[in-house]
Amino acid sequence: MERQLISSGAKWESVVGYSRAIRVGNLIEISGTTATDGDRVQAAGDVYGQTVYILEKIRQVLQEAESRLEDVIRTRMYVTDISQWELVAKAHGKFFGTIRPVTTMVEVRRLIQEDLLIEIEVTAIISP
Repeated sequence: MERQLISSGAKWESVVGYSRAIRVGNLIEISGTTATDGDRVQAAGDVYGQTVYILEKIRQVLQEAESRLEDVIRTRMYVTDISQWELVAKAHGKFFGTIRPVTTMVEVRRLIQEDLLIEIEVTAIISP
């Protein structure tokens, strides 16, 4: 089965040895995605804004893989402050309210940059 690697062009991909996303057949896995544009953090201090920014980035990656949000079956959200879960949930619901993938939200001590408040991974299966 063909393996399509999708790159963001980030310098870290070759250093760490990962892909932004991978499509194998009708399965797509998207790496942990943060609210960064190059080295700049978007919506600093705003977990809702970061979540929306991330989900827009994920939508773009899905399109590149010839998929869409409706194909998402699972999201995994890593937040640095679980007390902000309602803001994260509100943003997630804005994108997935009718799609309703299975999801996980867990609190982590910190992410790779101090200003990052959330990181999201996605699994999608393209319907035939």
